[in-house]
Amino acid sequence: MTNNRRNPSVAVIGAGMTGILMAIRLREAGISDITILEKADRVGGTWRENTYPGVACDVPAHMYTYSFRGNPEWSHRFAHGDEIQAYMEQVAGEYGVTGQVRFNESLDRCHYRDGKWHLVTSKGNTLVVDFVVAATGILHHPAYPDIPGLETYRGEMFHTARWNHDVGLAGKRVGIIGTGSTATQVIAEISKSVGHLTVFQRTPQWVCSVPDRTYSEADKARLRGNQKLMGKLSERYAFFFRHVFTAAVTGNRLAHAYVNWTTRRNLRKSVRDPALRAKLTPDYKVGCKRLVFSSTFYQAMQRENVYLETTGIQRVSERGVVTTDGTEHELDVLILATGFKPFNFMRPMDLSGRDGLSIDAAWADKVQAYRSVCIPGFPNFFLMLGPNTPIGNYSVIAMSEVQANYVLKLIDHWRQGRLATVEATGEARARFNAYLRAGMGKTVWVGGCQSWYLDQDGDPAMWPYSWEQWVKELEEPELDDFLQEAPVRKSPAELEPAEKAA
Repeated sequence: MTNNRRNPSVAVIGAGMTGILMAIRLREAGISDITILEKADRVGGTWRENTYPGVACDVPAHMYTYSFRGNPEWSHRFAHGDEIQAYMEQVAGEYGVTGQVRFNESLDRCHYRDGKWHLVTSKGNTLVVDFVVAATGILHHPAYPDIPGLETYRGEMFHTARWNHDVGLAGKRVGIIGTGSTATQVIAEISKSVGHLTVFQRTPQWVCSVPDRTYSEADKARLRGNQKLMGKLSERYAFFFRHVFTAAVTGNRLAHAYVNWTTRRNLRKSVRDPALRAKLTPDYKVGCKRLVFSSTFYQAMQRENVYLETTGIQRVSERGVVTTDGTEHELDVLILATGFKPFNFMRPMDLSGRDGLSIDAAWADKVQAYRSVCIPGFPNFFLMLGPNTPIGNYSVIAMSEVQANYVLKLIDHWRQGRLATVEATGEARARFNAYLRAGMGKTVWVGGCQSWYLDQDGDPAMWPYSWEQWVKELEEPELDDFLQEAPVRKSPAELEPAEKAA
C-alpha cells in the first residue's frame, strides 16, 4: 500500500526532558528528518543546569519517569539531581537521541516565511524546516533581585542556578535570599557545615512533609526488568498527587481541607519556638504559592548556626546585606535563591511568525496560547509546557507526554493533508482563555498571595481544572479551531478601507 503522507522536517529546540521525549516520539511516528539544537554540551536541561547542594525533585522519583522507560535504580523516593541527570542521559543514549543532538548550538533566529521556518543558530548555521518544537523549558532564565548595591558586594555571590562549586562554604558566614523550593533544599543541606547562615525571608512558605525513604538493593532488584511493576508504582503516586495536591489547589474542598490541616500541623509540630513559628507562618491560603515539600527544612531552621531575618532588605553593601532597620549583616558568601523568569519561555530567541509578527508583539498584552501549545500567527510552531500547563505539584514528564501526543496528532493531520498549516485561530485562543478565566475563581491561586504563577495582570498562568480534564482537552485536536488554509497576505493597495482602518 502506498504511503501518501508528507514527511516533514522538524527542528526540536532543547535537549532537556521534553526535547528527548519529542525526538523519541517523532521517530516512532516515522519522521526521520529531525534536528535537535542544544545550547549546552550535554542533554538534561533543568537537571544539567541546577547542581546546587541538596537539589532534588519534589515529585516522587518513580512518578518522575517516562511512561515507557521506568528507572529501577532510584536510591530515594525523591530523587537527587545527579541521579535524574544520569537517567536523562541514559534514556537519550538508549533511544539514539544523543547522537542526533547538535550540542553547544543555540537557536538565535527563527522566522516563518514562504511556508517554512528559517533558522539561524549561534554558530551561523542555517536551517529550513516545516515544523519547530520549542522544548526550551519553563524555569531556565534566572531572576536576579532588584536590590540596590548588589553589584558592589565584594564577597562571593551567585544564583542557585549558577552555583559556584569552587567556593567552599564550610565555616563561613553565608547569607541566602529567598525561601522557595530551591532555597529550602539548599538551606537544609548547607546549614550542616557553614559557620553561620542568615536566611533573608520576604514571604514564608507553606511546607508539606512527605517523608523521603531510601530504596534498598532488594527494592531495586524487584523492579529491574519489570516495566509493568514500575508503571503501577508510578500510577500509585500519580493517583495520590492528582486526588490530593492537584485537587486541593483546583477547588476540591475536602482535599484542600486535608492539605491545609496536614501542612499547618507540620509547622506546629516541627517548630517548637513560638516566635520562630510565627515568622515561618504564611498569611495566605495553603497552595496559593507552590507547596514546598521538605521533611528537613524546619529542622535546619532551628539549628544554632541559622538565623531567620524577616526585616526587609534595604541594600547590599560591600560587606553584606543591610536591612531596613539599619543592621548590616556581614557575609563571606551571598546566595541568590530568587527563582526564574517564568514567562520567558523560548525568549530571548528572535522569533517571528506569519507576516513578520514577533513573539514580543504577539505577547505584548498577555502571554497566551491555545491549549498551552499553539500560538496564533505562528504556523507549525509548538510551545511545549506553555502558559496554563498544569505545572503545580505534579510530574512535568507526564505533562510533556500528553502534549507530545497532541502535537504528533496535529502533525499527522498536516501529513494527511487535512491542514495546510497547523495554526490555531485567534478566536479559538480567545475561547480557550475565557474557559480558563471561568475556572480560576475556585482555585487557591487567587487567594491573595504573590507568586511566580501570576502574570503581569495578576492572573494565574495555571490550569484551573482537574488533571483528567486537561488530558481530555488534549486527547484529540479540534480541527475547527485551526485555520483550514493558509491566509493570503495582502499588499496595502489590496486592503479594503475597513481593513486599513482596523
